[in-house]
Amino acid sequence: MEVVGTRARRLPAPPHVVWRSLAAPDEPGTRPWLAPALLPDEVVPQVLESDEPRLVVWSSLWPRRPDDRIELETNADRGETPLRFVHLTPLELPPEETLRHLRRRVNQLLFAELRFSYGG
Repeated sequence: MEVVGTRARRLPAPPHVVWRSLAAPDEPGTRPWLAPALLPDEVVPQVLESDEPRLVVWSSLWPRRPDDRIELETNADRGETPLRFVHLTPLELPPEETLRHLRRRVNQLLFAELRFSYGG
C-alpha cells in the first residue's frame, strides 16, 4: 500500500466521543458533520474495520478511487484526543495536484468539520 497522506492533530473531545463520531459520523441524535461537508464527487465512507476506541478504517471517500482506505487512529489522552489519519492506496500514486487535493479534503473533513462539530 502506498501512503497518499497522513497527519495528526488533537481534537477537543474525549477518545470515546471521537471514535463514535468516526464510526457513525451522521448517527441520528448527533450533530451531522460529514455528509453536509462532502463535495459532489465524494461519498460517505463505509466502516471497513473498527476497534473501539482506538481505530476506525474507512472505505474511500471517492467513487473514482474505490480501493483507497483511510485509517483513523486515536490515542487516549486527558481531555483531548490525538487523531491521526493515514490515507492508503494499493494503486500507483496519482499526480501531485491530485495528492494535494486528497490530502486537503481529508484534513478539512477531520480537522475542521469534525473539530467544529465539538464546538472548538
